[in-house]
Amino acid sequence: MTAAVSVQNVHKVYNNLHVVNDLSLTIKPGESFGLLGPNGAGKSTTIRMLTTLSQPCEGHIVIAGYDVQRQATEVRRQIGVVLQQTSVDGDLSVWENLELHGRMHHIPNPQRQRRIAQWLEFVELSDRRDDKVKTLSGGMKRRLQIARALLHDPKILFLDEPTVGLDPQTRRRLWEIIRSLNQQGMTMLLTTHYMEEVEYLCDRIGILDRGQLIEVGTLQELRQRHGEGIVMKQQGDRWEYLFFPTLQDANAYLDNQPNKTGMMTRPSNLEDIFVELTGRNLD
Repeated sequence: MTAAVSVQNVHKVYNNLHVVNDLSLTIKPGESFGLLGPNGAGKSTTIRMLTTLSQPCEGHIVIAGYDVQRQATEVRRQIGVVLQQTSVDGDLSVWENLELHGRMHHIPNPQRQRRIAQWLEFVELSDRRDDKVKTLSGGMKRRLQIARALLHDPKILFLDEPTVGLDPQTRRRLWEIIRSLNQQGMTMLLTTHYMEEVEYLCDRIGILDRGQLIEVGTLQELRQRHGEGIVMKQQGDRWEYLFFPTLQDANAYLDNQPNKTGMMTRPSNLEDIFVELTGRNLD
């Protein structure tokens, strides 16, 4: 089976700084892959290279069977992109934004109108099709960006922090839309600053730090590697975290402590593992 995304030994250098350093990664068709990392880790640069917006200095990237450097036009036909910046035209209506995108992709009528109606209904914007985009809420604009990204029937959807700045209720609704797309077979690569978003949406997780991919696996695989149980110990105004293979092991350790003041056990989560690997919170 041909990989949906194949990244081999990719480097990106800006001003003698390795923003992406020897990145190799494979995403299978239909997989939802989450890319985590602190600010400046290289996530957005990676997305830009995968979506043909920036060229790698070294290495090889293949998207849906097409080389991003030699076959950029074919790659763009295979992908939909939702960037964290709002990129829809506020002075056009919802329908006009999609009509323009459909024409740029040479989607003929009446197929174009059917697709516009289909995706507006999917993202629950049918009743706003004639409204100017600048009158929409932030969540509606993001849903419109998703509809636009899907209009030309891409095989792979890239989502660069798609829910940043949105209220919790709107963010949850977008999660349902994104999850539904993946359940229909859409391959996805998602970057986010929300741990719970990755846990809910992604089959596998990659952790990027200082331009390098330092860990890859399912959440369960990461917990098995680093420890499924944690002992938390308060040290002044900070907490010290001790990882154990299982929660039972963590409980046994706590039971053997002569002074249990300021100590507790719990199952590990993705944020614990992220901080353990990078030494930093995801902010």
